[in-house]
Amino acid sequence: MRRRLGSVRARAALGATLVVAVALVAAGAAVLLALESSLSGQAGAQADRAAREVAAELAAGHAHDRLSLDDEDRPVQVVTEDGTLVAATEGLERISGTGTDAVRPAPGAARAPAQAGHAAATPDDDDDDADASAPRPGEIGEDTAFRDGSATVDGDTADYRFASVSVETDDRGALTVHAGAPLSSEHSAVGTALTVMLIGFPLLLAVVAGVTWLVTRRALRPVEGIRREMAAITASADLARRVPEPDTHDEVARLARTTNETLTALQSAVERQRRFVADASHELRSPIASLRTQLEVGAAHPELLDVPGAVEDTVRLQDLAADLLLLARLDAGERPADARVDLAALVREATAQRTGVRVDAEPVEVAGSRGQLSRVLANLLDNAGRHAREEVTVSVRRERRPDGRWALVSVADDGDGVPEADRERVFERFVRLDAARTRDEGGAGLGLAIARDVAERHGGTLTVRQAPAGGALFELRLPAA
Repeated sequence: MRRRLGSVRARAALGATLVVAVALVAAGAAVLLALESSLSGQAGAQADRAAREVAAELAAGHAHDRLSLDDEDRPVQVVTEDGTLVAATEGLERISGTGTDAVRPAPGAARAPAQAGHAAATPDDDDDDADASAPRPGEIGEDTAFRDGSATVDGDTADYRFASVSVETDDRGALTVHAGAPLSSEHSAVGTALTVMLIGFPLLLAVVAGVTWLVTRRALRPVEGIRREMAAITASADLARRVPEPDTHDEVARLARTTNETLTALQSAVERQRRFVADASHELRSPIASLRTQLEVGAAHPELLDVPGAVEDTVRLQDLAADLLLLARLDAGERPADARVDLAALVREATAQRTGVRVDAEPVEVAGSRGQLSRVLANLLDNAGRHAREEVTVSVRRERRPDGRWALVSVADDGDGVPEADRERVFERFVRLDAARTRDEGGAGLGLAIARDVAERHGGTLTVRQAPAGGALFELRLPAA
């Protein structure tokens, strides 16, 4: 059960069901309250109409025993100011909610004599203002009071909505008429609506849960396909496989596309690493084999030991190991130091011991690692020196561009240059152009690759194009400090 609730489908179905359940309960309660209020209002209107009909008869002077009180559906009471019941519906056995529990008129009330004060009273001029707002004889009060109660008429007990209306008579003084309208239709309608809700709401919630489960299952089916394919890729270690991409344009399709892009990048990185290891092994094999041969010959015939050649192979092996170590650090994400470096001074320092190099440098500072930037300049100068016929030109200047201030280091030679088709390939690791380098004259093909990696780690670029003199022009751009 816990595992099922842990799935996205189960959580989505449960969440949607809870939301709909809360909405249905709120809507159902509102409907029931509105229905009850409406039906109660209708019952009150009926009770008010019945009470005013009886009050009209009293205002017209009808005797208590001549009133229309024979409707069993409308229990009626007529009471005096002191609460004495003077008339009631025939067959009334019990009543509550009107304030008067009596169901039988008081003896002699059917023909009650006129109140002395009312029969002889003649208002004088002094009382005109005081009685102006009171109901006059024969008038029915405008206000109606409503109460809920119950009554038993001829053995039938029911709930009623009672309306109370006052009336002023000539001979009997102020009377109050209590008339009721049954609430059975209200109770029946509310009960029916409640029954429908109790039956319909669970069915509706079941439908919502089922539809949500099916829709979520369909929507997540591609995700399950992606998961299965990723599990298969992990088990087989075959990075050439790709996850299926749905034809939709939603988040799942973008997830599949991003996953495949990640797999492509990972495959490329693994293949590049494998090539790197294979090329490094090949490059290390040659100087190690040569050095071992020389040492074995020297051990057997000391007079034939080529000491300068052994030293040269050892130095080459040491340089290659240093290059490989630097590349490993760069691949591991080593960040350059944040020191300020004067490129003009760095160029003059790098070219001080070199011949055939012309320098034109203006002071410009960058932020980075002095050691790594020195390595870049040395690699570029070594590359230019191997291909130049007579002269290498190095320049350092500021460059203002829309995206900020840059420092530009240019290293140009007057050699054959780099063919346009190879101007990106030349920065790949262990790449030697066919006629440009040999293992003896050049290196392992790591110098330019290291230079570009260092430039990119410093937020810059390293590109090559044709120099004005016809050779290669390498341009190193770094953000100015």
